[in-house]
Amino acid sequence: MIALRKLIRPAVVFVSATLVTAVLGSLAQTQLNLQALIDMGMTIELPLRMRSSLSDLLNFAPVWALVVGIGFALAFSVAWMLHRWVWASRTLWYTLAGATAIAAILMLMDSVLGITVIAAARSATGIALLCLSGALGGWVQARYGRARNVAP
Repeated sequence: MIALRKLIRPAVVFVSATLVTAVLGSLAQTQLNLQALIDMGMTIELPLRMRSSLSDLLNFAPVWALVVGIGFALAFSVAWMLHRWVWASRTLWYTLAGATAIAAILMLMDSVLGITVIAAARSATGIALLCLSGALGGWVQARYGRARNVAP
């Protein structure tokens, strides 16, 4: 039973970190896109903001979560190694890894596809918010992913 817990807990924490990042990134993407429409003179009422947010959570967030999960798997592996080899806070390494993973994903998507697929990543504010969502995901991984002595 303890062996199963040792496998399940890290998976739950990793998925949670990924979901935090995907949900926050999706909401940031939605609100930045709606703000761009407002800047063009459109009127966006709260009910439309809510429907748009829900739509992006249902349609964009799952795809973004898959991409983020792949990036986090690589970035958190590096953070784990750096934490073991270089003295520094676990929270620092994982938070930086989360933000860096998102920045690397955005740059890779841009260079491979030749366009910025995620509209929020077309502005410095959008990139910053997406990277911040990654940093929060990294913090979740650092905070809740620590090995704990669990009594049987």
